[in-house]
Amino acid sequence: MIIDRLYESVAEKGVVCVGLDTAIEYIPEDIIKKHLTISDSIFEFNKRIIDATYDVSACFKVQIAYYEALGVEGLAAYKKTIKYIRDKKCLVIADIKRGDISKTAKMYAKAHFEGDFESDFITLSPYMGMDSIQPYLNYVKEKEKGAFILIRTSNEGAHDIQYIKDFSNNSVYKTVGEKVKSLGSEYLGKYGYSSIGGVVGCTHSDEAKDIRESLNTTFFLIPGYGAQGGTAEDVARYLKNGNGGIVNSSRGILLAYKNHNDENAFDAYAREEVLSMREAINDAVKAYKG
Repeated sequence: MIIDRLYESVAEKGVVCVGLDTAIEYIPEDIIKKHLTISDSIFEFNKRIIDATYDVSACFKVQIAYYEALGVEGLAAYKKTIKYIRDKKCLVIADIKRGDISKTAKMYAKAHFEGDFESDFITLSPYMGMDSIQPYLNYVKEKEKGAFILIRTSNEGAHDIQYIKDFSNNSVYKTVGEKVKSLGSEYLGKYGYSSIGGVVGCTHSDEAKDIRESLNTTFFLIPGYGAQGGTAEDVARYLKNGNGGIVNSSRGILLAYKNHNDENAFDAYAREEVLSMREAINDAVKAYKG
């Protein structure tokens, strides 16, 4: 099961997931001047971040919107970035948040689990219903792939829908979480977690203990750390013995060099930020009494 590889990567390297949400304005001017195309500039920046952090990061998450926004050039960089990560024997999450049914979902699955954009995990939205997840499951079962399904997100707008009470007086996100756990029960790995994981933001920490206990076989992708306000202490509540989740940071890592006024060493400062983040979360896990 692919989730076993991720669990082992966390155990070896820590919980940090490096988010390659690479906007063109993040890239130092010297790199842009050096390369003829946007694609080459983005890939060079990403490559140096990957080389500087792959041995201290559990995995990488590549948010496709940053690449789609730049058209064909951006998608060329997206392709090269994903391939480079996987060639280094690291795990990559394609943050695509697809949510559709039937033939359309099958085409999304083919697009992101095969061919030019092949990744190890993808993110999915379940809000059209759990049948929107079904077309991906054969890849999970037969092709060593995994998915992280949106359960409770890190943005303020999460309250607009995810906290609405259903007919059983449960918040919608709780019902979704239960369905994700039930679906994932068929794809459990040797460490007790499913290759069908969940996206749970750390910016709403009041429910953390309940979520972690009730979704005990669900591995979490945890956004919201750093720039969105989530802290190491918030994150610790969603982990189990320091594992069972990965914590994404994008801007905090990619733009760490801005705090030092030394853009030529952006990769070294990215590594420094990953190490600092990892240490802070490890300390919080040890201190957590939940």
